[in-house]
Amino acid sequence: MREFSLPPVYTVPDGGNLTDAIRTNAERTPDRAVAARLRPDGQWQDVTAAAFLAEVLAAAKGLMASGVEPGDRVGLMSRTRYEWTLLDYAIWCAGAVTVPVYETSSAEQVAWILGDSGAAICLVETAAHRAVVEEVRERLPRLGRVAAIDEGAVAELAAAGELAGTTDAAVLERASLAGPDTLATIVYTSGTTGRPKGCELTHGNFLAELGTVIEVAGPLFAPGGSLLLFLPLAHVLGRILQIACMMDGLKLGHCPDAKELQAQLATFRPTLVIGVPRVFEKVYYGARAKAEAEGKGRIFRAAADTAIAFSRARDDDRGPGLGLRLRHKLFDKLVFGRLREAMGGRVRHAISGGAPLAEELAHFFRGAGVTILEGYGLTETCAAIVLNPVDAPKLGTVGRVLPCARIRIAEDGEILLAGENVFRGYRGNPEATAEALADGWFRTGDLGRLDEDGYLSVTGRKKELIVTAGGKNVAPAVIEDRVRAHPLIAECMVVGDQRPFVAALVTLDREYLATWRTAHRKPAQAEVSDLVRDPELLAEVQAAVDDGNKAVSRAEAVKKFRVLTAEWTEESGHLTPSLKLRRAVVAREFAAEIEELYRAAPAARR
Repeated sequence: MREFSLPPVYTVPDGGNLTDAIRTNAERTPDRAVAARLRPDGQWQDVTAAAFLAEVLAAAKGLMASGVEPGDRVGLMSRTRYEWTLLDYAIWCAGAVTVPVYETSSAEQVAWILGDSGAAICLVETAAHRAVVEEVRERLPRLGRVAAIDEGAVAELAAAGELAGTTDAAVLERASLAGPDTLATIVYTSGTTGRPKGCELTHGNFLAELGTVIEVAGPLFAPGGSLLLFLPLAHVLGRILQIACMMDGLKLGHCPDAKELQAQLATFRPTLVIGVPRVFEKVYYGARAKAEAEGKGRIFRAAADTAIAFSRARDDDRGPGLGLRLRHKLFDKLVFGRLREAMGGRVRHAISGGAPLAEELAHFFRGAGVTILEGYGLTETCAAIVLNPVDAPKLGTVGRVLPCARIRIAEDGEILLAGENVFRGYRGNPEATAEALADGWFRTGDLGRLDEDGYLSVTGRKKELIVTAGGKNVAPAVIEDRVRAHPLIAECMVVGDQRPFVAALVTLDREYLATWRTAHRKPAQAEVSDLVRDPELLAEVQAAVDDGNKAVSRAEAVKKFRVLTAEWTEESGHLTPSLKLRRAVVAREFAAEIEELYRAAPAARR
């Protein structure tokens, strides 16, 4: 059993809560832009600290006039947009508790989250969202008003507050009632299995988390910086980002549609980008595909090799040699500068979380001038509890535990966590809370190892361990993450529990498949169903599987795979909103394909 911690660097103020930051911003720097909202003409309009506070107070007055009392739960169902942040702070100023709901949630999921949390009001984005809530209203006896942002909900709240004569002083008095131990939000886990559990996070959890992050990652929050938020705000990672911006001065922008991300990066020009590995994979493979389409594929590949070598050399005591530095300087003009410009031109750091980032990809981006810092956390830990230090990142790990927390690796390899940012429990579920927080440590369910310097590597999930018929334990994420790093692969799921060998189901990335089809002179009209048995395509998938197998022993290696015509998406129900595989759903719906893997000829030895 190994344990690691660092001395604390931040103290949560007595009586402090999350609304303090927006009041302080308005008092000290009223004219500073704390956010920017995207206008219909595609231009960004700055929102000053004073203006943001005024809008928050106006909406909070409306909530109070609508009967919202301290401690009441308010549902918030919307894409990532300016109004999400505005209403989140308004709910806190009214003394209430925000209950995020993914905008893609089904009626059944909405009914569970609003019912389990006991929501009194629900604010949604669109008329369609409102219709989903109304569909299940009869199952929600506590639910009162349902209002849609696109139908003028924010203006209606402001008007209701004005009509009721609620004053700014009344709102600020209500806001001041919350302290570090006051419940701030109930975030429901994505639910890869069973019903989502409501994680109760306090104002103090967020303050401890972000106060510490801002102290230890200062360069990420330098004055004049900005962040374009495109992660869902219903997810805890997106949530702490908006709070971090308000606490430390980064200008916050919102991108509701991931399809518009590239264009909005160019116009918003953030200094910091935070996403999941798939975002950075798409940036890299998109640049590579564009280079190949323009006949510059060989140049791009040489540049990529140079970036990776340059990054690796930075970790060597001798540093990059003269020849490597000259090649790097050349490719910085030809390739790397253009890549950074595609990300807005100002990004020098990024943070990746949610899943492991391929080490080669991390080295490529650092060599190209954008250092991606991996982190690790869960909803229960208020997102990041482990983060790579800005001044000493160790690529291939998720970093060291934050100074507000402690980490321990149990005898069976499970990662255990404790600290001020760890949640207080699951709503209405004392059994699950007691199991998760046994002996004062949060049992993450993840497996990992600590190196001699306290850097953590996550190796898999306890519940996802596969035990083959031969008794070999296999952590599927190790192979899956490596296979999925190939541009042709969208998703990969390893199977083999109580089977004679390990196999995998694979789906294809539709965007890159079009590029691959052209490069390999396949018919332009060829559909996915026409290509899944193509010898060249299967050879490329095999190469991706072979690369994944390099990370494991022979007994753990994937011996056979099946390429599917299906897409696994959040909409299809195969992925959670945070893009994690719903393994039980995939195994059930593709049971015939799994059986076929084991009915056919025996796996070849490797």
